[in-house]
Amino acid sequence: MQSNKIIITDDIILTKIYLVRGQKVMLDRDLAELYGVETKKFNQAVKRNKNRFPEDFSFKLTEEEFENLRSQFVTSSWGGTRYFPMAFTEQGVAMLSSVLNSEIAINVNIQIIRIFTRMREMLQTHKDILMKLEELQRNDREQRGTLQEHDERFQQIFECLNQLLNPPNPPRRAIGFNAKD
Repeated sequence: MQSNKIIITDDIILTKIYLVRGQKVMLDRDLAELYGVETKKFNQAVKRNKNRFPEDFSFKLTEEEFENLRSQFVTSSWGGTRYFPMAFTEQGVAMLSSVLNSEIAINVNIQIIRIFTRMREMLQTHKDILMKLEELQRNDREQRGTLQEHDERFQQIFECLNQLLNPPNPPRRAIGFNAKD
């Protein structure tokens, strides 16, 4: 028997994170696919442990929310579904690691949590840069100074924008699992 290393890229995971009810969530079908289990079995494991998933960890999509998500895709691979999907917040995904205990689930969970963390850090970085730009703009309005002062302020703005557009990228560690043939 030969063992193949399957890598799930960050980009694949990022395409499976949606914004629903103002929260970043992942759907049960996408998580089940990443973990290599059937959605039905995934949901059964969650139902057996429903006390671990309060409403702020997971919730069932409404018909309207489900239709809004489906309309974002030109071709839907979701087909006909009898049930509206469950959505899992970052905390819900973290809790899944106590419910699904396979090596694949653990590795994928670690990767997903790291992505959620990086997304949160990026938002904070962007927020800090935007606050700095607002401060510079406010100071500029208050102190209409010389041409040299304006040049310096514009230089600061360009540096902030450069940081925003080119955030530092820490080296990524590949995470994957071995699938047995």
